[in-house]
Amino acid sequence: MKIKKLLLGDEAFALGAINAGMSGAYGYPGTPSTEIMEFVQANPVAQERGIHSHWSSNEKTAYEEALGMSYAGKRSIVTMKHVGLNASADAFVNSGMTGANGGMLVAVADDPSMHSSQNEQDSRFYGEFAFIPVLEPSNQQEAYDMAEYGFRLSEKFEIPVIIRFVTRLSHSRATVDVDTEAIAENRIHFPADGRRWVLMPGNSRVRYKELINVYGRLEKDSEKSPFNSYTPGSDHSLGIVVSGIAANYLNEIFPDGCPFPIAKISQYPLPKKMLRKLSDECDEILVIEEGQPFIEKGLRGTMDSGIKVYGKLDGTLIRTGELNPDRIRESLLKLRPELDSIKAGEIREASDITVARPPSLCKGCGHRDVYQALNDVLAGYPEARVFGDIGCYTLGYLAPFRALHTVLDMGASITMAKGASEAGVHPSVAVIGDSTFTHSGLSGLLDAVNEDSNILVIISDNLTTGMTGGQDSQGTGKIEDICLGLGVKPEHLHTIDSLPKNHDEMVDLFKSAIDHNGLSVVVSRRECIQTARRHGAHRGPKTTD
Repeated sequence: MKIKKLLLGDEAFALGAINAGMSGAYGYPGTPSTEIMEFVQANPVAQERGIHSHWSSNEKTAYEEALGMSYAGKRSIVTMKHVGLNASADAFVNSGMTGANGGMLVAVADDPSMHSSQNEQDSRFYGEFAFIPVLEPSNQQEAYDMAEYGFRLSEKFEIPVIIRFVTRLSHSRATVDVDTEAIAENRIHFPADGRRWVLMPGNSRVRYKELINVYGRLEKDSEKSPFNSYTPGSDHSLGIVVSGIAANYLNEIFPDGCPFPIAKISQYPLPKKMLRKLSDECDEILVIEEGQPFIEKGLRGTMDSGIKVYGKLDGTLIRTGELNPDRIRESLLKLRPELDSIKAGEIREASDITVARPPSLCKGCGHRDVYQALNDVLAGYPEARVFGDIGCYTLGYLAPFRALHTVLDMGASITMAKGASEAGVHPSVAVIGDSTFTHSGLSGLLDAVNEDSNILVIISDNLTTGMTGGQDSQGTGKIEDICLGLGVKPEHLHTIDSLPKNHDEMVDLFKSAIDHNGLSVVVSRRECIQTARRHGAHRGPKTTD
């Protein structure tokens, strides 16, 4: 039996996974993927069944934990944003070699236009690189349906499967037909071929040949996928290849039906027979895809038969940022200016009354007090450099603080500060948050401990994963013990409450740490103002006698 629910794309997938017999969800919060795990954590069926849904320390540990559940025969998902796939790449690529046992889905949310990310990388390239299939939903209903389909695909071919989201799909709502009951979870059972799970060279050489053969079978499976479709058209002067959410945009432009043949791609490897059919029937091809020109490169390379291909590589579509109906409409009019029926909604300029409002640290945020004190200290050191990291505190780069010189990736503040110090930079300061520290700062700090590097590491602890909405931080209550366990000398490990009243004390502490010739760590602690407000609301108003 089916009922209708209004769901975000992330929520639709999460519910689909629960209803498809998932036993565990793993991940690290990252916009725009965070709501997948949060939905599982709040879902009554997941709670009743005891489905695992705790956040992991980082994407690599999450991936390996999900793979461990798959090894035991049960269905699992791992969630992350696109740059999180970089953090889990070692496990991800090698999981193509081990394969999967119970169905395993890798839900990766890409972020075109970089709403909250360092880059616009396209996760479909990772799938091709690791010989792992990719499903790309074009709407919330497909996001729901692809969960069960993906589990079955994973178990059929004994391999993990990527589900590729993009921001607009993850964070938009639509009505979805969902099942009223969840199917039973898998029982524990172990792989019939245990050898391939031990990636020693002798085993891996055998498995690699098998994996290449599996990928060929996956290509044939894509030709029959219910999510890949071919729609004939009356005008064969142009054929359109469209993928993922861009299919919705194309439908919006042609509400009464597109006059051109359309090959819609939502399962990879590319269905080459379908694409050859389009190429044979049409004079030219336009490729419309969100993200990088993944399909277009395939057509221009191994699929190229001399037909003219338009898309992002030749400038017909924008190369950076998100697509939308207006941008696709504009590209179609470049190629077919006679399409009078679609001109009504041509792209419009932004209103003169709209003003960009850059993000800023919240009023009452402890990171503000850290940066104010640090700036006051470093005013006396004209050659000082401050290496930042990924979190709310990245906003310290902006006005009014302008405190950071670099921000690269999770954990890079400590290691870059160490390298700069070894180049002769002094003071060399790293600023990292508590969640980022436990995500990927530990190994960098261990390097600094082993060489007693002449750097100051400031761990700005707001007791949560603040940037993504206040999820649990793995290091809460443990930061100082972790530092001591890694070998930081107790006399050079300091803790202070990052409050305005402690400004002078923070200035003195930072100054003393910088003047020490060796490693110093300062843990500056103040609860995130947003989570503090929620906790206060939960506790209720204060009362007086």
